[in-house]
Amino acid sequence: MKSLNDILDLAKKIGPKKVAVALAEDEEILLALEQARKEKIIQGILVGTKEKIEKLAIKNKIDIQKFEIEEETDGFVASLKCSELINRGEADLMMKGLVRTAHFMKAILDKEKGLGTGKLLSHVAVFEIPRYPKLLMITDAAINISPSLMEKAQIIQNAVDVLHFLGIETPLVACIAAVEKVNPEKMPATVDCACLSKMAQRGQIKGAVVDGPLGLDNAISEKSAEIKGIKSQVAGNADIILCPNIETGNAIYKTLIEFAFAKCAAIVAGTKVPVILTSRADSHETKFMSIALGVASCKG
Repeated sequence: MKSLNDILDLAKKIGPKKVAVALAEDEEILLALEQARKEKIIQGILVGTKEKIEKLAIKNKIDIQKFEIEEETDGFVASLKCSELINRGEADLMMKGLVRTAHFMKAILDKEKGLGTGKLLSHVAVFEIPRYPKLLMITDAAINISPSLMEKAQIIQNAVDVLHFLGIETPLVACIAAVEKVNPEKMPATVDCACLSKMAQRGQIKGAVVDGPLGLDNAISEKSAEIKGIKSQVAGNADIILCPNIETGNAIYKTLIEFAFAKCAAIVAGTKVPVILTSRADSHETKFMSIALGVASCKG
């Protein structure tokens, strides 16, 4: 896949799917949902304050009759309601509205009504970058702060599973660090990278080719890899960048958007169904494309 429109095309083939939105009284969210409805990739259940939702719909000339509305003013309860709708088979995916992220995630992880599968949850962001020849996934930029070796393995598997849904059969995963050589004393992240590469070779991470440690430059630039003498199937051609910690992932995420003018779509993986978790600062396009990514990642 070379562009986010390829994901949208796939979503059109799969949809429409029903999305439950927690506290949907957000202008940008409603606009993204309306665009997704017109593209025939979703139907919406809006859980939130009906009066506020209807006012925003009138302001933006949205036919609110095309959506279902369930009244709820509390963010955590609204999130639980969305989760319950999914567990009852009445919705296919879940989206964060104006609810606080902590309350939204608490509902997802609720042992009785949540969407947990026993797997580690992780954030996956797919970027369309002007100077990169294909889509590039960055993980994890939003949920796991300082993941352990085994948590990194699950983060990779989550990302690989999403790309499998998108039709990428054997994703190339670059585990990045500051240097390409293993340095156990001063750079323990390099040890994790090397271990993850070996784990993939032995089938502990399935359906992908994993290599590292690699610098970010030689993970995405064949010329850089050649100059440094790195011979790898992954180097210069990565589909997924595994970041060593949340600071690295978050910085790359924001740098790509602010400096490289990249387009983005992001979801939470590791749950029963795709979960769309966007920031209030994300653009309308990011919210819409994240919905498309969620639909494209739905099972069945």
